[in-house]
Formats: sequence, structure tokens, C-alpha cells
Amino acid sequence: MPRRAPALALCLALFAGAARGEQMLVDGIAAQVGSEIVLVSEVLELVGPIEAEARAQGAEERDVAKLRADALEQLIERRLLSRVAHDAHLEASDSDVDAAIEGIAKDNGLSLDQLRASLASHGVRWDEYRGRIKAEVERQKVINAMVGAQITVEESELRAAYREMYAAQPQGGEEVHIKQILVLGGEGAPRDLPAACALARDAAARIARGEPFEKLAQEISAAAPQQGGDIGWLHVGAMASWMRDPLQHLEPGATSPVIELPFGCTLLQLVERKSFEPVSFEQAKASLQQEVYQRKVMEKYREWMESLRKRTFISRRSYFAETASASAKPAGLAPRGEAGAGAAEEPPAAP
Repeated sequence: MPRRAPALALCLALFAGAARGEQMLVDGIAAQVGSEIVLVSEVLELVGPIEAEARAQGAEERDVAKLRADALEQLIERRLLSRVAHDAHLEASDSDVDAAIEGIAKDNGLSLDQLRASLASHGVRWDEYRGRIKAEVERQKVINAMVGAQITVEESELRAAYREMYAAQPQGGEEVHIKQILVLGGEGAPRDLPAACALARDAAARIARGEPFEKLAQEISAAAPQQGGDIGWLHVGAMASWMRDPLQHLEPGATSPVIELPFGCTLLQLVERKSFEPVSFEQAKASLQQEVYQRKVMEKYREWMESLRKRTFISRRSYFAETASASAKPAGLAPRGEAGAGAAEEPPAAP
């Protein structure tokens, strides 16, 4: 049984929230975690881009408060994990961080220089990025050491997972590997539908002149831009008619005409087609074992983190104490400790 921590989201998108705004943040203590503190500025820095987007979509103050509370819980968890990593000698070395960053760049199809440039374009300093990668690597080490070694996976669990994941798979038919350029338009989109379709038609003309489909997808597509529009293999029988019909007469490497939809305009490129072969239990067993293992690790990790929180003094101050008391536990985060009564402070100002 592999003793791995679950794969963590170390992709570039995870760190978009690390960008610093030019405006000076109003500071103060958001929480105390044991002998350490979490600053208001840290919370606002983490939540800033998400909060800005939420406000642009008309979020109310209670929604913003929930976003900030969730960000604080993430920072509290980081403090707890950092202390465990230090005490258990699980801290990440420079070589660990280098290896993780190289893996991230490779997974995103980027060189290290391109990764640096992409981070810089999002306002993320290289030292900040390395610090966040270091924290994630240490988190993975802690999960592996404190939780992973306790997990076993039974054959019956694998078979149950197979039934859950593959019961609805087709027993035959055809599947296609496709790439897509999707330009969103209409209500809620950054442009109206005619403008979106004009942009899609321009992309089609550029592809016809020899420009790579992947390059145009990276420039304008809302569908898998980092993958050059590659949305993988799809079973023909599960496709909507607007996607299935244009692909019927395409040869591999060919691109469909522009397809107008209620929410934008799209282009499809057929990469390959083949007969669909159902996945047997034996074929899926290795991936199922990792899937079930990771699921059980995260369940155990949440229990362990809750216990760690209960054993640690955690005090959320004023604004955050009130939010913690008034709201439910944040989705996807470990349970909170009790909100402590801190010194009176002004609610944190928006960045």
C-alpha cells in the first residue's frame, strides 16, 4: 500500500490570491494560535482577489465576512501545521521546494522562467511563491507522517468504489479526444454574444491560416486555456447534440465551423477517435486504491486536525470572533475551535 499524502493543489491558480495590492492594509490581530498570531493583513491578502470578485458580483457584507472567516481558518490551520512540522522535524528543505516548483511548472507546460513571468504578471513575488509552496510541501509531509501510515484499504472498499465510479459507464460505442475554444458571451459574460462570436470567427480564420489551435485557446478560451483547449476524451453518447453533430464528419486534426450557443461561441478540434472499451475492475484497481486511500487519509486528517485545534489555544479577535460565532463551519476546512474574546478592534477594512 503506498504511503502517500493526497495530491495537493499546488497548481498556479492556487496562488493567485497571494498578490499584494498597492494599497496599504489596515493591520491588527485577527487571531492568536498558541503563542503565535495571525494578522488582519494576512487574512485580507489571502482573501483579497476572491473578495473583489464577490463584491463585483453583488455579494452582501455577510457573504464577505464569511469569505474572510474562511481565509482566517486556513491561516490558523497553516500555523498549526507549521508548528507540527517544526516539532516533528518535517520542515521542507530548499531542494524539496525546488522539486515541487519544477513539478508545478512541468504540469502546467511551463519553463521555470515562464512560471516566474506568469507569477509576476499576477503580482506574486518569487519569494512569496516559494514560501507558499514550502507550506504546502510541509503540509503534505505532516499528513503523510501523522495520518497516512494509519490507513489501510480493503478489497471490499475497492470493489465498492468501482461500483460507485464505473457502474454508469457505457458498454461500447465511440469516444473522441477533442480540443475546444470557447468564447463566452451574453448575460454575465465579459462581452455580448455578437462580440464573442466575432472573436471566435477571427480565431477560426487564424487557425485556417496556420496558427496553432492551442495558441488561440490559450489566448481567448474559457475552456482549459492552460491545456491549450484540450478537454480530453468524451464518449459520443454522452455529448450534447451541438457538440456531437459537428464532430461526426471531422477527420482527426480538423476544426469545426464556429458554433453559436446561448452563452457564447465555440470551435471544436478533433484530435482522435476510437472505440470505447469499458474499464474493468482489474484495470481500474491501481487508481481506485489511490483514490480510496486519499479519501480515507483526508477523513482521518480532518479528525486529527479537529483534535489538534481542541488541544491548542485559539482566540479569534472581535470582528472574526463575531463572524465565527454567527456562521457555520466553513466548507472544506477543518472544524474550528471556540472563538475567544480578544481586545476590541475595528472591523478590518477592505483592501
